[in-house]
Amino acid sequence: MGAGPGRAVVVGVDGSSAALDAVRWAAAETAGRGAELRLVTAAQWAVPSPMGMTTLGQERLRRVLVEAAEDALAEAAAEARRIAPEVEVRTEVATGTPTPTLLARSREAALLVLGCRGLGGFAGLLAGSVTISVAAAAGCPVVVVRGTVGSTGHLPVVVGVDGSPHSEPALAFAFAQASARRVPLLAVHVWSDAMIDPIAAPAVDWAALAIGAEEVLAERLAGWGEKFPDVEVGRRVVRDNAAATLVEMSVGAQLVVVGSRGRGALRGALLGSVGQALLRHASCPVAVVREDAS
Repeated sequence: MGAGPGRAVVVGVDGSSAALDAVRWAAAETAGRGAELRLVTAAQWAVPSPMGMTTLGQERLRRVLVEAAEDALAEAAAEARRIAPEVEVRTEVATGTPTPTLLARSREAALLVLGCRGLGGFAGLLAGSVTISVAAAAGCPVVVVRGTVGSTGHLPVVVGVDGSPHSEPALAFAFAQASARRVPLLAVHVWSDAMIDPIAAPAVDWAALAIGAEEVLAERLAGWGEKFPDVEVGRRVVRDNAAATLVEMSVGAQLVVVGSRGRGALRGALLGSVGQALLRHASCPVAVVREDAS
């Protein structure tokens, strides 16, 4: 699973209800896995001071910001201990801006968990620049908690498989999650006729392409059943838009897992369009697993 012994699960906290949802999800994730839960907030007080503010006034402003951050962390820690009293919980008020703070913590973490929207120190977490930047560059898998947090029964873990070797880290994470949760895994491969030249479309053997897509998914799943014999695996090949398909499937899932790399000229430079769509519209938590951060 995402949390392993000796490496912390880190949660970005800002005092919002979304951050508390992230804390609840992370506490349940960490419970019983030998990992520490670390709650982090960023207090940025090195900002331009209002005209005429004295040094004493600046120090008071700094204290106010720190106290607000500490209050948010205390509330979050109390909620984490309520959910998972056996988990060791630590808190940290970091100096700086959100993205560098979270990226730095991710390098030593097993998992980084964020709420789907934020305020204060982590303003803009509504699938904005902070979330997308962190998910695209974090040193560990990132989970953005969306939808209902709590018991999800036997809903499956859904993993998007793009057919390339870059899917392997996402598959590894998804299988581990499904195994730990004792739920099925649904592997989804989406291909679209939008990639076909319209002029050539009448000559395309669509049945052959569909069979080829099935073979791609089978190839990517080869060997995973032996590694995780306890996981029931379902397969689905869809001719449609990948982002729309996975957003729709998130309604009946407890977690959707995708890689972070997009396609085309900017591949690897930004979080792909599928990941961005899920962070904005998914109905359940979304895990983004970078190729070199799993």
